[in-house]
Amino acid sequence: MKKFTYAGSGVDILAEDRAVSALAGKITYARRGFGAPISSIGHYAGLIEFGDYVLALTSDGVGSKILVADALQKWDTVGIDCIAMNVNDLFAMGVEPVAFSDYIAIDHPSVERMEQIGVGLERGAELSNITIVGGETATLPEIVRGFDLAGTCLGIALRDRVVTGERIEVGDLLVGLSSSGLHSNGYTLARRIIEESDYTYHDPMPGGRGRTIGEVLLEPTRIYIDTLGLLESVDVHGLAHITGSGLLKLQRLTEYGFNISDPIEPQPIFRFLQDLGCVESDEMYRTFNMGMGFLVVVSEDDAPDVLRLEGARIVGEVVKSGISIGGIEIEL
Repeated sequence: MKKFTYAGSGVDILAEDRAVSALAGKITYARRGFGAPISSIGHYAGLIEFGDYVLALTSDGVGSKILVADALQKWDTVGIDCIAMNVNDLFAMGVEPVAFSDYIAIDHPSVERMEQIGVGLERGAELSNITIVGGETATLPEIVRGFDLAGTCLGIALRDRVVTGERIEVGDLLVGLSSSGLHSNGYTLARRIIEESDYTYHDPMPGGRGRTIGEVLLEPTRIYIDTLGLLESVDVHGLAHITGSGLLKLQRLTEYGFNISDPIEPQPIFRFLQDLGCVESDEMYRTFNMGMGFLVVVSEDDAPDVLRLEGARIVGEVVKSGISIGGIEIEL
């Protein structure tokens, strides 16, 4: 039976990293004077000096989850995803998002589709407590088939409150926060598995409580705004937003390793895709969040305060090197 992989489905993370490095290597100019970038930190967002504060900028999009929305003709949640993928990256540095600008590329104008996208953007803004201050729509019939949705988010934080991961120590505890599902990553692999099977997006999802496969795949990305309150009372050593490339995102935080010995149980959609596509476990954890969309790193003394958050549980600890989950070594 065919074994599906992310690279075999069209997304090679390592090749993408090389291409991004090639791009970034040609972009070296930095502003001088007030508003200069802070180059020493900034793993989830770019940081800019602003007196005692820092401004943070991050950009992200919904990705090929949009194709599932097209298949179902249901676009009212992808705006939530677009905002969530941006604001969660700011939360992963202890930065509060304040404003957002969207970019929508379309093949042709559609009032119904744009109205539904707007419903999701409005809901995402409300959940994140941000203002959508502007945006751009481009009609590009020769480039775009369907539409693409992305955005940029502005955040602000006191400079000494930014969480960088530099205070992480061996022995710190890892508190995982549950995801709402696939969020907005790995859909090239997920779609390939479904589309080459005997299932369709309109079929009932096994264990899906009456929802179709497509509806489960469109479950909006969770917005982790509750993590901001931790900084008022908890000495947070590190934060991570688990997105594309799965647990490999943890390498952004520290030179130390992570032993996730008691992982959060993935939602049924993950096991369904894994079984249907004969996907190896390490490939699943390199591609998807596997039920854990966010991670908080704290000392043992501070862990009880983090466990008050929705869907929180201690999943492991910081170790000297490597990333492992449930005894599976994740190849770096």
